[in-house]
Amino acid sequence: MALSGTGSIEIITKLIRMEVTETVRCRGHPNVISRHSTTFEITKEMHLTCKGDCIIAVGAEKGASDLSQEFRDALARDDAILFTRLTCGDISVVVTSQGSAGLVLNHPTDMVWRRSRYVCGRTVGIGSDQTARTLPWELIACLKKGGELLVEMTVTDRDHAAESAWP
Repeated sequence: MALSGTGSIEIITKLIRMEVTETVRCRGHPNVISRHSTTFEITKEMHLTCKGDCIIAVGAEKGASDLSQEFRDALARDDAILFTRLTCGDISVVVTSQGSAGLVLNHPTDMVWRRSRYVCGRTVGIGSDQTARTLPWELIACLKKGGELLVEMTVTDRDHAAESAWP
C-alpha cells in the first residue's frame, strides 16, 4: 500500500498472468480449397467435400467440447485473447482471435475461428485476423497433400497479451 497526496489509500494489486494451452493434431485433405472469406475450421470428421470451403483439416483429435475445462473457462471471457499457431511441415502461421463470455464450446466434432463476432457451439475464436482465404498458400498446399497440421492454441488475457511468448 502507498499513501497518495490526498490522504486516500491506494491499493496496488499485482495481476497474475493467465495462460492456458491446448494442442490438437489433425490432417489435411486433397479437397481442402480454403476459399471461405470469414472463417476457417478443423473437424474430427474424416470426409471432406469441395463444399466445405472453410475446412482446412480433418481427423482432429478434439472438437470444441473435448477441450479442457480450464481452457474453455479461460476462453469464455470477454478479455480473453487466443493465439493459434497452425503448423504443417515447415510452414507456420499465428492467428490472433478474441474469446467471449458468449462462447459455449460444446460441439463434439468441430472448431471454428471467425472474423465476425458470431458465436455458436463450434466457435473457438471471434474477431480472427485470418480466414481460410487469407491463410498462406504454402500452408494450404501442405494441407492439400494430406500433411499433418499441429494446432497450438494459447489463451491469455488482454492485459498480458503483449507479455505472451506469442506470436
